[in-house]
Amino acid sequence: FSHLSFAVCGKAFLSSGSPKVCIVGSGPAGFYTAQHLLKAHQNVQVDVYERLPVPFGLVRFGVAPDHPEVKNVINTFTQTAKHPRCSFYGNVNVGEDVSVDELQEAYHAIVLSYGAEGNRSVGVPGEDLPGVYSAKDFVGWYNGLPSCQELRPDLSCETAVILGQGNVALDVARILLSPLDALKKTDITQPALEALAQSRVCRVLIVGRRGPMQVASTIKELREMVNLPGTRPEMVAADFDGVAEALKDLPRPRKRLTELMLKTALEMPTEKEQERRKKASRIWGFRFFRSPVEILAEPGCNRVAGVRLAVNKLEGSGEKAQAVLTGEVEDVPCGLVISSIGYRSLPIDPTVPFDSRRAIVPNSMGRVHNAAGLYCSGWLKTGPTGVIATTMNSSFDTARSLLEDVESGKLDVSSAKPGSHMISSLLEKRGVKPVTFSDWEKIDDLETRRGEVSGKPREKILTVAAMLKVAQT
Repeated sequence: FSHLSFAVCGKAFLSSGSPKVCIVGSGPAGFYTAQHLLKAHQNVQVDVYERLPVPFGLVRFGVAPDHPEVKNVINTFTQTAKHPRCSFYGNVNVGEDVSVDELQEAYHAIVLSYGAEGNRSVGVPGEDLPGVYSAKDFVGWYNGLPSCQELRPDLSCETAVILGQGNVALDVARILLSPLDALKKTDITQPALEALAQSRVCRVLIVGRRGPMQVASTIKELREMVNLPGTRPEMVAADFDGVAEALKDLPRPRKRLTELMLKTALEMPTEKEQERRKKASRIWGFRFFRSPVEILAEPGCNRVAGVRLAVNKLEGSGEKAQAVLTGEVEDVPCGLVISSIGYRSLPIDPTVPFDSRRAIVPNSMGRVHNAAGLYCSGWLKTGPTGVIATTMNSSFDTARSLLEDVESGKLDVSSAKPGSHMISSLLEKRGVKPVTFSDWEKIDDLETRRGEVSGKPREKILTVAAMLKVAQT
């Protein structure tokens, strides 16, 4: 591909000069956008800017440590980063170290791919109590995200409640209940491993406002919970009333997921499975038709003691079913609450349009509304949904939009732009030292060597200062 001109609608990209494109954010969205641009246009120059000294975003900081196969996309991203027309600049905070206006002076086009680093709030009294965490921060803590290393969650209670039933909720439940021997072989951080070794959490309830047929997780994640060594499921049989009858009308992926849930909740287990469950010292379970109304504190003490849940009923059916309050409430005692109700994008710069209600940059096919030369990809474009493959396709779409605009002349690339030369000198004046991709490889190399010592794929460096020290030696 690279030596051919790639045709869109039968027209070859030979007419244009050398478009200089800047991508903000080096997670999957940023790298997939870069990959498509480099493959489809033989002259495009792509510079990727990243706030942290290390690349890969949620692949490094979001994917569960016991899912190493999902991290294999890092190999593809590394090839992209090493492409002769691609450069990586880590440790550059766009919006602080350099403005979007300045980037627009230096580049023909800017693609914002910085993801969703904010939390959606539960919006109930007590959510600021000690012992309440967002899943995003909790995942960041055990995955080595520098900003979450102060979290130090208190795991001295027996029951944890997770609000939300998506894949991230199941990741958190699995990490809380996994046998330590399994986690020791992953790239989970050392402090997290030590905290989990001391943990007294032995029961995790995963709460959702709707029913079994609206669960947001995938079958792979559910199967891992069902088969998690040393644990047994604890479901409420009544939650599954009428579910078996509705199965036949469900689309196949949803049907398989629901069948596994039904089997786990209601069927008589095999002898072998009964034996396994008898030995289990830890419990997990879904709680359906429940919405948090308040997080309860211990009397006279500023700590979580439980969650008050409103009991819901469903109106409508399938994906469109709505949870409606019945007026009943119930209290669930617990000492740890983790809210897993979604990530949220934040505005980066006052000059960039932002829809604060939907928490996205308003766009059509990745073209930012009312902002020529500005594009977006990833969760900033779509909201925080989907897996890496979803992000890949959506990012390829954004790259196509950009290249169509180059071809049609809507994006003017006829004038030369200074690109990274201008930005590098601005950063130098401001005392900011970017981390190059070969600097990152020093960090990567050290982490991998540190991991080998303890039989892990890597032992992550946990602070920005320590990362920079390695990068700059």
